[in-house]
Amino acid sequence: MRLLLAEDNRELAHWLEKALIQAGFAVDCVFDGQAADHLLQNERYAVAVMDIGMPRMDGLEVLQRLRKRGQILPVLLLTAHSTVSDRVKGLNTGADDYLPKPFELEELDARLRALVRRSEGQIHEQQQLGQLAFHDEGYFLLDNKPLALTPREHAILTVLMYRRTRPVPKQQLFEQVFSLSDDASPESIELYIHRLRKKLITSNVQITTLRGLGYVLECSDASH
Repeated sequence: MRLLLAEDNRELAHWLEKALIQAGFAVDCVFDGQAADHLLQNERYAVAVMDIGMPRMDGLEVLQRLRKRGQILPVLLLTAHSTVSDRVKGLNTGADDYLPKPFELEELDARLRALVRRSEGQIHEQQQLGQLAFHDEGYFLLDNKPLALTPREHAILTVLMYRRTRPVPKQQLFEQVFSLSDDASPESIELYIHRLRKKLITSNVQITTLRGLGYVLECSDASH
């Protein structure tokens, strides 16, 4: 899942970027509000993490502009201030969640996955399709056994799992799993889809190509 991280503390930003990539996110990292606003207007993200106190444009103004454009992207705000009035102001501006500094990475990861899950209309921590299960802690099970995946395979299968039974266009899938710094093209998706199909071949779950629509993760068992 592709994530925008906007944090002006570069040391913290780089630490968070590394940790979020390890957690399976494709991360675009910027250090001021104007850069964040520009990317939000021109790129597609599953979720955004923004510090409130950024230079050139603070996080609340970026959020306000985002909502005025009608974008419903889930946004989690980070701040060094933790008063009730600060939280209320952020939530009233359109934030979906709020996390005061300092925080534990595990909590940030859990909150982000919950935001993405809700934005996709999912409510349960474990997603299930046939013999394939995905838990919000970040692992897949196939027939109740751990499914070994590379980070990129994991990212692609996660997007397909959240959108299961619905087609995901190749371009949209590419935009969700590759960051701006990645040296790749939409055609790269085909290679990872091929690899995933081989890993799912013994199960009742498959990735189907729908011409003109994209890829869809579906179960061959009609009961699921």
